[in-house]
Amino acid sequence: RYFGEKIGLYFAWLGWYTGMLFPAAFIGLFVFLYGVATLKHCQVSKEVCQATDIIMCPICDKYCPFMKLSDSCVYAKVTNLFDNGATVFFAVFMAVWATVFLEFWKRRRAVIGYDWDLIDWEEEEEEIRPQFEAKYSKKERMNPISGKPEPYQAFADKCSRIIVSASGIFFMICVVIAAVFGIVIYRVVTVSTFAAFKWALIRNNSQVATTGTAVCINFCIIMLLNVLYEKVALFLTNLEQPRTESEWENSFTLKMFLFQFVNLNSSTFYIAFFLGRFTGHPGAYLRLINRWRLEECHPSGCLIDLCLQMGIIMVLKQTWNNFMELGYPLIQNWWTRRRVRHEHGSQRKANFPQWEKDYNLQPMNAYGLFDEYLEMILQFGFTTIFVAAFPLAPLLALLNNIIEIRLDAYKFVTQWRRPLASRAKDIGIWYGILEGIGILSVITNAFVIAVTSDFIPRLVYAYKYGPCAGQGEAGQKCMVGYVNASLSVFLVSDFEHRSEPTSNGSEFSGSPLKYCRYRDYRDPPHAPVPYGYTLQFWHVLAARLAFIIVFEHLVFCIKHLISYLIPDLPKDLRDRMRREKYLIQEMMYEAELERLQKERKERKKNGKSCNNEWP
Repeated sequence: RYFGEKIGLYFAWLGWYTGMLFPAAFIGLFVFLYGVATLKHCQVSKEVCQATDIIMCPICDKYCPFMKLSDSCVYAKVTNLFDNGATVFFAVFMAVWATVFLEFWKRRRAVIGYDWDLIDWEEEEEEIRPQFEAKYSKKERMNPISGKPEPYQAFADKCSRIIVSASGIFFMICVVIAAVFGIVIYRVVTVSTFAAFKWALIRNNSQVATTGTAVCINFCIIMLLNVLYEKVALFLTNLEQPRTESEWENSFTLKMFLFQFVNLNSSTFYIAFFLGRFTGHPGAYLRLINRWRLEECHPSGCLIDLCLQMGIIMVLKQTWNNFMELGYPLIQNWWTRRRVRHEHGSQRKANFPQWEKDYNLQPMNAYGLFDEYLEMILQFGFTTIFVAAFPLAPLLALLNNIIEIRLDAYKFVTQWRRPLASRAKDIGIWYGILEGIGILSVITNAFVIAVTSDFIPRLVYAYKYGPCAGQGEAGQKCMVGYVNASLSVFLVSDFEHRSEPTSNGSEFSGSPLKYCRYRDYRDPPHAPVPYGYTLQFWHVLAARLAFIIVFEHLVFCIKHLISYLIPDLPKDLRDRMRREKYLIQEMMYEAELERLQKERKERKKNGKSCNNEWP
């Protein structure tokens, strides 16, 4: 009633999204607590913590020392908190949750549209943008709807502009990839630097220090590139010369979302699917520009890096957004009040009418609700796309949104001038983007479970190679010996000269080490084909591919079934609409009947009759 339907729909959607986060946050917290409860009984964590006799190969060139596998005991326990038996269930649940959220939002939007009298409201034929009219005023054609001449953009001109715009988008995505490549180089260079650091705390946790600093640097790059992307998206959208304002908004929204989504998630995709996957093996490491050895995962796996990336980015991003949304207008309004007080005096300022006080507030940003929607849509992506690796993401999103919805309300009411009210039937192009994120989340979660986590290797070991092989069981007792089976043996004398560590490992056994272990499924050095892939590697690879196919098809079938079973209109709303339609028809029938009867009486009164008169 005060801000209009367009802003009202935003708050209705944000409230609905926040409410739907409660079950997702509860289940995610349950998965995390399940990991805490089963920590003492986790056979893999026990074996890692007790592996004092297993010496791991260095994770970087020269300065990284040999290390006991038991030194990564804490990381193994933390990994179990997120990578446990409930992870697959939670990934399926979140994929279904995203579909249920969108389907029930359609129902909620229909109820709101009926209550706000938007059901039969249609946008009028939009006026042509002045920029489009000025550009193409010399060439006109007849509008097929209005029948009036209007400016016309030739098909060849439109295609050429779209191609140039698409090239600009591709170039900016390449800039993001270049930034990620820079972060990768930083990680592979600094891991050796931290390994040779003077402070023992950093030296002993060189990989975590590398990941933490890389994430913080990546966050700073994300925030800097966001400023550049806004200017580029504005330039490319104006270059396309959209015909109407809605076309301009949709084009700008899609570009900004694409830029920011790639910018925010590119490093996360690298850590989830590329980190530690293409490193080679000791003695034959793959290198960048034949110089820098690619970074390896921690002995406990890559999932801890992914959790750290998501946790830091999500917390920092939401904190920064909340500060900018409220803190920036507060500072601007404080400065404006100070300037007005300095110009007119405090006594004069107190006598200002309310409209003049409101005029001194900050205007709503030029893009309307774009920033508010974009922040929430990016958060929705974080909450669904990599949720299998970070089950606490819905809980963090819920806590943020409880604060966010009040901050937005406070900002609209007290810090911004009242925006012009406008009508809208739905949230526009954002709904299609949400559906796209829901589809992408199914694919990414399938790959996270199959590739990033150790769920599939553990399953293959339990059913094929463990103590319970052939018995159809997969409990903790079936995981005995898994850690040893997942590590390969390397002959220390086979190290390349530039990879050879400065220490010989004599601090462990009193004599130089002959062998060290590394994460992979490869033959021992004295096999007919040294360091070739074992049969277990191919079994694990086949199981991973099979899991991805089965998981995706199963979840997509469930999503489509749910979307089919849930009607877009609630039954009570459909009945109310039918009742309203019935009453309108009754009123029209009665009015027409009353008119006909009145005409009949007038004819009889005037002595006129009609041969074809109805009885």
